[in-house]
Amino acid sequence: MNNPLNTGLFDRATLFATQAHSGTERRGKGYPYIIHCMEAASIVATITNDPEMLAAAILHDTVEDTSVTIEEIRKEFGDRVADLVAHETAPLPDDAPWRTRKEAQLAQLASAPYDSKVVAMGDKLSNMRALAADYKAIGDKLWKRFHAPNGKEDIAWYYRSLADALSELKGTAAFQEFDRLLGETFMPPSVSS
Repeated sequence: MNNPLNTGLFDRATLFATQAHSGTERRGKGYPYIIHCMEAASIVATITNDPEMLAAAILHDTVEDTSVTIEEIRKEFGDRVADLVAHETAPLPDDAPWRTRKEAQLAQLASAPYDSKVVAMGDKLSNMRALAADYKAIGDKLWKRFHAPNGKEDIAWYYRSLADALSELKGTAAFQEFDRLLGETFMPPSVSS
């Protein structure tokens, strides 16, 4: 008989993240924010079954988007989970200029360990899926939702830079999907003759 999968850490992390994000909505989506965290964790699960990485994936936005601190994550889930979440937390405050914040995030991600990049891939692919779907649905109106000064041009730069920072994962299906959606969303449309 097979040993049952030990999901205790992930179960606790899921409950913790659900409570932390309670009452919040995914920006402009009309559904609970935790759905994004669940999708990020499901993407990470296509790359690894490491319980700490899966826990970090579901917790990845708790420090950045709720009142939870990295110290609380460390106390509840240990050093490794806290470090993985810290690598996914923006290093500069929201009031810093958009490009400066994104450059700091990219530098942090580029120098992050492989495991942190896997957790980031869950988040970034979930975001890229939403972006691609919204672009197909509403076209260039989408870029008005962002605080990027140059709209689509800045968002394209950021997502292409994410692909560079995460290129260590290019052998995974998740990275390949990210790259495909990146091309579909930001490449100029082909000209028909």
